[in-house]
Amino acid sequence: MSDGKGAGSAGGEDRQKREETGRNNKPSSKSKGKKSGSRSGRRRSSVRLAALDLGTNNCRLLIASPHRHGFRIVDAFSRIVRLGEGLSQSGVLSEAAMGRTISALKVCADKIDRRGVTHLRCIATQACRGADNGAEFLDAVTQETGLTFDIITTEEEARLAVAGCADLLDEGVEAGLVFDIGGGSTELSWVRRRNGATEIAAWTSLPFGVVSIAEKWGGREMSAETYAAVVEDVRKSVEEIGDPAGMKSIFQNDRAHLLGTSGTVTSIAGVHLGLSRYRRDQVDGLWLTIEEAKVVTSKLCAMNFSERASEPCIGEERADLVVSGCAILEALQAEWPARRIRVADRGLREGVLADLARQAKSSRRH
Repeated sequence: MSDGKGAGSAGGEDRQKREETGRNNKPSSKSKGKKSGSRSGRRRSSVRLAALDLGTNNCRLLIASPHRHGFRIVDAFSRIVRLGEGLSQSGVLSEAAMGRTISALKVCADKIDRRGVTHLRCIATQACRGADNGAEFLDAVTQETGLTFDIITTEEEARLAVAGCADLLDEGVEAGLVFDIGGGSTELSWVRRRNGATEIAAWTSLPFGVVSIAEKWGGREMSAETYAAVVEDVRKSVEEIGDPAGMKSIFQNDRAHLLGTSGTVTSIAGVHLGLSRYRRDQVDGLWLTIEEAKVVTSKLCAMNFSERASEPCIGEERADLVVSGCAILEALQAEWPARRIRVADRGLREGVLADLARQAKSSRRH
């Protein structure tokens, strides 16, 4: 695992052993039992995939069926659970946060049951990875919901994020920097196209995200001076990474772009578009110039908490976090200059679905 001061190359660094609560890519025996019950009552022969991503801030589920070269979305669920609330200070998941999360996961388990999922993977990221009671909590989740989670490494988190949004990389550029600003960590992947495919040349994980920064610096009301200090603090962490893929000159010569797959950039995109409600079909794949992004971040930083909460694409649940995300983005822009950012409302879940689709296809062949 990277400590934020170095970067792992795609082929040169030993993989960290995954801490797992289970590796089964199919629904648990408890879920299977439900699916064969009278509530479902019908035979299911078609492939149905489900990816469940439990992060520091959000719980997200995506259920889909393979469709030609992609997926047909069958159902989706997203809820802000703030599992990592207070974790940066206490080192453990709180009872309140675990309770909120289990409540959301019960909804997910019910959807997985009702939709006849045949291939399932549930992943947990930084909150469970870093909490002293993370594995214990996921054992309780299995008991309560029948869902079995993998606590994935930062390396796999970066790989899945890239796999989920790789097709948004501009074919006309030489390289890109994929960034995933999470609640408790920020994954960076330097990517390039080779033989028609997108490959990760280097990756790293910064040990902070919007939740941990907001808890350290204050998120509800952040002064201009504090915001500048956060940007500089994050910039120094990014600077210490250096140039692990040897791509700095490509960015400096405008032959690369940024590709963001996180709530920060989708929120910025929604505000930029002036949407009265969030619209994935308008946000996913949107191009923003650096200047356009900075106009929005400046606007958000100048607002107070209630003003940000009134923005339709932010809301009260994100109003204390979005400025921290803006600071991380500004620091990345300072160290990795690019004229354009592409916005991805896709990432880990889509990466998991791609893996499951390959497994399903392989099992049918055999």
